[in-house]
Amino acid sequence: MRNRIFLKLLAVFALLIASTTLVLQYPLRRAWENSLREEVERNLQQKTIMLANRINTDRQYQLQDIVSQESHVAGARATVIDSQGNVLADSEVQAASMENNAHRPEFAAALSGQIGVDTRPSRALEVPYLYVAAPVSGGAVRLAYSLSSVEAATSRIWVPLLKGAVVAFVAALLVAAVMAAAVERRLRGILRFAQSIAAGNFTSRLTDSSNDSIGQIAAALDLAAKHLEDSFAELRTSQQQLETLLNSMQDAIVAVSSDNRLQWANSAMDRLIPQGTRLNAPLVETVRDPDFLAAVRGANAISQTITSRANSILPPRTFEVTASPMPGGGAVAVLRDLTETERVEKTRRDFIANVSHELRTPLTSIQGYTETLLDSAPENNHARDFLEIIRKNATRMARLTEDLLTLARVESGEQRFDLQPVIPGELLYEAVQSFSERARGHGVQLSVEEAASFPVRADREAIHQVLSNLLDNALKYAAEGGKIVLGARPMFRAIEFYVRDVGPGIPSEHLPRLFERFYRVDKARSRESGGTGLGLAIAKHIVIAHGGTIRAESELNHGSTFLFTLPVASAD
Repeated sequence: MRNRIFLKLLAVFALLIASTTLVLQYPLRRAWENSLREEVERNLQQKTIMLANRINTDRQYQLQDIVSQESHVAGARATVIDSQGNVLADSEVQAASMENNAHRPEFAAALSGQIGVDTRPSRALEVPYLYVAAPVSGGAVRLAYSLSSVEAATSRIWVPLLKGAVVAFVAALLVAAVMAAAVERRLRGILRFAQSIAAGNFTSRLTDSSNDSIGQIAAALDLAAKHLEDSFAELRTSQQQLETLLNSMQDAIVAVSSDNRLQWANSAMDRLIPQGTRLNAPLVETVRDPDFLAAVRGANAISQTITSRANSILPPRTFEVTASPMPGGGAVAVLRDLTETERVEKTRRDFIANVSHELRTPLTSIQGYTETLLDSAPENNHARDFLEIIRKNATRMARLTEDLLTLARVESGEQRFDLQPVIPGELLYEAVQSFSERARGHGVQLSVEEAASFPVRADREAIHQVLSNLLDNALKYAAEGGKIVLGARPMFRAIEFYVRDVGPGIPSEHLPRLFERFYRVDKARSRESGGTGLGLAIAKHIVIAHGGTIRAESELNHGSTFLFTLPVASAD
């Protein structure tokens, strides 16, 4: 890690030094070159002025001698011209062979009385020269200085720049090594901290108090570790509470992974399985009941709650299995022991059936003797009124015992249904025909609104009883002059039957309990009409036995609608 950090820092420093050197060399070179040229130009101007003064004052030497001497002293080429631009003397070339120089910029300025300066390359040597001219009596003088030395001096500026870059690189090398060691030490501390957290030690802490980026990262990681420690403590507490709660339940509970391996089981499950549960093993090694396994696999596969029954987990006990998917994959299955519940329910049904059966004979006798006494009792006799009350209540009790017997047979599955394809319209019209006379007596109109053409798979007599119970219930609450509408409409793989009245309606709080046995919305009215409170319960169990569903919809002062579905008969 240290080498990688060191090399990266060194590369950054080297790039920075190289970039700085390359960027600085151009302005430094230009500045250095300009400075040298300005210095050369000042010196050359002074020497040119001195040459002009000597030309004007020295009468001892010849003009060519003066030019040669001053050229040697100044280290520059000296030239003298007259006012027409003709060369009078030159330190390097014969004057007679030189062309007219009046057009030269520096001479043109000097002939006009000013100091003329110009820089241009030499035609012969292609080397830049600095030309400075000054006026003299009857003409002008000029010194020409080669700038090759200036260029040579300027080109040597690379030497100090490279030396500085080398020194800076050596310093960067040392700084990178120190910084890499410091950063590596801090990063290794963060790495050890992260490894400790990954291992589950949430009590680890970082002690980096710096305010730089690494220090801020360390502080954030330290704070995250504190939050993780608190969260896992809360999670552990919640898990312990949940396990305690689940272990205290009487129902057996198991958690299964997405690959159907047993992940967890409560104590009730451990007590239930004689061989004990095997965690992290396939579920089939603990429970071999096919219905239980199918429910768990189905919940895993389709991510929906599945309810089933299991009879071979611990024979002869019966369990209700409810398997629900978990958000992260897998499923939770709850086993509820129904053995005692079903035994009690069977005892209750048997008791009701036996009592109802035993009551039928004495009630029939009471009805028969009462009717005989009524036939022989004189009119306007109080005894006749008492006998009428006895007959009425005996009839009601007989109807109640008959309904109880019917309900017990349907609930227990003893009643066998002859399921045949039946046209829905036939069922509806038969029900209307059976109740038409009674409806006219109540001043109520019966009608079939719609009748689906697809046949349903049903027992004609049983469904007639369902429709009769619903119509009987509707007639009790339908207002005189109102109407009751029946219908059957197609749905997905089913036909939905309905019976709608325009009575007072049913409050919404009663709707969930309408199909319970002996449940009445208006107890007084039901008693007056002679209802047993079992009609809707019988209808519900008959529909369920056919593989359908039943429900009720109602709105106060707008009537009620009872609906049930029957599966469509398959075409064989």
